[in-house]
Amino acid sequence: MSLRPRSRRHFLKASLAAATAPLILPARVWSQATAPSRRLTLGVIGIGMIGRIHLANCVQRDDVQFLAVCDVDATRREDAKRRVDEAYSTSNGATYRGCAAYNDFREILGRADIDAVIIATPDHWHALMAMAAVKAGKDVYCEKPLTHNVREALELVTAVRRSNRVFQTGSQQRSSKVFRVAAELVRNGVIGRINSIQVSFGDPASDYNLPAEPMEPGLDWNLWCGPGPLVAYNPALSPRGLHQFYPTWRQTWQFGGGAITNWGAHHIDIAQWALGVDGSGPVEVRAPPDWRTAKRGGQLVYADGTLLTHVRGRAAVSFYGTEGELNVDRGRFELILGGRKVRRFWHKDTDPGTSIDREVTLAEREFLANARVTLYRSLSHFQDFVDCVRARRRPICDVAIGASSVIACHVMNFGYRYGANARWDPANHRFVSGGNDSWLTEEYRGDWRL
Repeated sequence: MSLRPRSRRHFLKASLAAATAPLILPARVWSQATAPSRRLTLGVIGIGMIGRIHLANCVQRDDVQFLAVCDVDATRREDAKRRVDEAYSTSNGATYRGCAAYNDFREILGRADIDAVIIATPDHWHALMAMAAVKAGKDVYCEKPLTHNVREALELVTAVRRSNRVFQTGSQQRSSKVFRVAAELVRNGVIGRINSIQVSFGDPASDYNLPAEPMEPGLDWNLWCGPGPLVAYNPALSPRGLHQFYPTWRQTWQFGGGAITNWGAHHIDIAQWALGVDGSGPVEVRAPPDWRTAKRGGQLVYADGTLLTHVRGRAAVSFYGTEGELNVDRGRFELILGGRKVRRFWHKDTDPGTSIDREVTLAEREFLANARVTLYRSLSHFQDFVDCVRARRRPICDVAIGASSVIACHVMNFGYRYGANARWDPANHRFVSGGNDSWLTEEYRGDWRL
């Protein structure tokens, strides 16, 4: 992605100003254990619900420090700056005013004193921002779904590898013990050969068609739309102020990908981890018969014949094998062998006297003590990112994993969007038959380019 000359001059001037401005700090600089030279300096781009969660968690850490926040909504970015400055003032016991607030993400990327960025924007911005970030020498934690189309996923993997940056995709279920143990049980054949998988999440996307409403001052709507179409403003896309809910842009084809890419980037990701197809993917997509109106029923087929179906189910991911069944969700776990419930925690009312941690731990001890396959163990998704930045190694949900998972989501979406019943080549990322390669990319508005 190229930077416009005016924008480049603007953020270089801002970077110089930030570097030379006085910073009010206590003499001891920081009260925590981590030396300043070892502290990872951060900028966060996008201060909606997810961005604020990252902000709240990270300002409590002594091994990272926010230097900048960015949002196209003035209210959100100024509130984020205030939160950072107040948190650091409290922890230091002296006034801190070191967090800058930007409207344009390129100003963060132009700062040499920022090591890494967190990207928590709407989906249509992820790839372009992430590519610009790694090209600017930043390590990246980018929220899922990784990209808005297939081509972006492939280009982003290439850019990260060329820049040798550390890149964590925010599919944090991989850092959850319940999902890791579930994947290891499947990989080690505890429930036999997997015949089918069901993934449960909401509806596919629809086209944006909301009426125009007046905008309050302080929102850069042109930059919010960015590479996407410049549609009429409606607060359902970018609610003003500090909203406490998830906006509906996720349900639009223009800016999101529906629940297929939103929750699918979590649950299909776990299914592919358990199948051992990271870096690969499905070989076929099957559309629901009533694909124009269908909300469920899309299917992916994998090379070994495993059929994955999008359902309205009882668990996030359900695996069905020749020897049993495994149901896993956030806070829920059920292992069934030979028709008998071996380990289960679904709810404290239905399963008193036990807990999710106890059931998962006992299943791990009983069935995985001598496991052939053990998977990457991460106790915290963001801590894993920080550790990998320090060690210069790939994290649990590296860019290539995020790419293969989101590509599977995009392929499923083709069934709902176009009625595709198509053969897919996961090695070359193209259709073998029944599809159209024009679906793999999109046109960007104005001067925005990958």
